[in-house]
Amino acid sequence: MTYQKELNSARHLAREAGYLIMKYRDGELEVELKEQEEPVTVADRAASELIVGGLSAAFPDDVVISEENADDLRRLDAERVWYVDPIDGTRDFIKGRDGFAVMIGLTVSHAPVIGVVYAPVSDRMFWADTGHAWLEFPGCEEPRQIAASSVNRMSDIRLVASRSNRSGTIDAVKSALGITEEYNVGSVGLKLALIALGERDLYVNPSSRCKSWDTCAPEALLRAAGGALTDVHGDPLRYDLQDLGRRSGLVASNGLVHEAVIEHMRPLFAASRPTGNSPDRPGELT
Repeated sequence: MTYQKELNSARHLAREAGYLIMKYRDGELEVELKEQEEPVTVADRAASELIVGGLSAAFPDDVVISEENADDLRRLDAERVWYVDPIDGTRDFIKGRDGFAVMIGLTVSHAPVIGVVYAPVSDRMFWADTGHAWLEFPGCEEPRQIAASSVNRMSDIRLVASRSNRSGTIDAVKSALGITEEYNVGSVGLKLALIALGERDLYVNPSSRCKSWDTCAPEALLRAAGGALTDVHGDPLRYDLQDLGRRSGLVASNGLVHEAVIEHMRPLFAASRPTGNSPDRPGELT
């Protein structure tokens, strides 16, 4: 099944939201703190309103979930659900850095099928349709199909990690895997886009702060490029749970090193393995 109308709408809205965000970027931003001390600005809210309004108008029967809006539990039973992160990497945006992105993803039957990750500063747009991943950037005449790297040895892994929220656990991960090369950027979506592009090979996030809007669009992109995304225990991400949080962190890779990485990291995260029979109350990472 193709989703060309959905993809065209998502790409258009992501670019329009990016233009809007950039207008706010050079002005004075009032920063508020939300849950878990996460920052939010008027640009986040304006971009969210633009995207949610556009998707709701184009696809009135779909559920649209945005980071800046209240949750809508209709998503649990809906066939089609959009997940929107109007500014992924708000801390980088506030600090005037370029590591932020607009992300729009669609799940069908609780599985990501299309995703758009747009970096307004560089005007680079990544997107995924069913089975292919693409990059469009200034000066390219046609979108370029992209694919994850062919790196298959842990000693060759090029890590991408958080800039603003980097934890000491990453050093333990690097030591366990024998990784020496690390690049830092803010947005989760841009990290996964770099893996989809073949410029990086691995991202490990042990935090429980990520939500479904952080993962939907870039998961569609990464999987279309041949990569893999799971939690730190190797379990697939789910979009059919009441809890929107990614309580057991994230591991994204080029796919070839994924199983070996999970196995070598197992001792680091064994204590955080969820227990009990309720999948929508997974354990917190320690």
